[in-house]
Amino acid sequence: MKDLGPLHHFLGVSVTRHDGGLFLSQRQYMLDILERAGMSDCKPYSTPIDTSAKVSGDGAPVPDATDYRALAGALQYLTFTRPDIAYAVQQVCLYMHDPREPHLALVKWILRYVRGTLDFGLQLHSSTVSSLTAYSDADRAGYPDTGRSMSGYGVFLGDNLVSWSSKHQPTISRSSAEAEYRTVANAIAEVTWLCQVPTPS
Repeated sequence: MKDLGPLHHFLGVSVTRHDGGLFLSQRQYMLDILERAGMSDCKPYSTPIDTSAKVSGDGAPVPDATDYRALAGALQYLTFTRPDIAYAVQQVCLYMHDPREPHLALVKWILRYVRGTLDFGLQLHSSTVSSLTAYSDADRAGYPDTGRSMSGYGVFLGDNLVSWSSKHQPTISRSSAEAEYRTVANAIAEVTWLCQVPTPS
């Protein structure tokens, strides 16, 4: 085995070292996605999703479902360093089996947001704090087609975001409290798993 020195680039993720820690970015990958979609010079948006509308399965089928799936999959890989788009990307991935025009419009919305946030990434700070802190939230009956709720959580090690998730719940919750409890249970399961990950000696 050969020591290749300090990490600079790995699987499309560039690593920039500075006094405060590490900055992980997929800038070139973002540019490649925009070029593939023909949106390199598009007008940027300030939010990753239209917060005033709910996504449903209505609308005309997209002209090329394969292209839609390729873009959705590429955006899914981008969430490794861009947790800010995790919810929006999860929304478009729900309809990969039968994408419709409103779903393609959402993909383009996300790409416009990415175009305006090319310098965003994941900041990891040097820290002596070893405690885990988790935050969770739920959106009861957030899916108009199924009535299912949305779960989301973020887990921090000190000041560093180390794990996050945004996905729909597998069953319908009968109350907001039930939706929240399901989300908390997911966050606790993640924290429990992280606590058992061995630390380097």
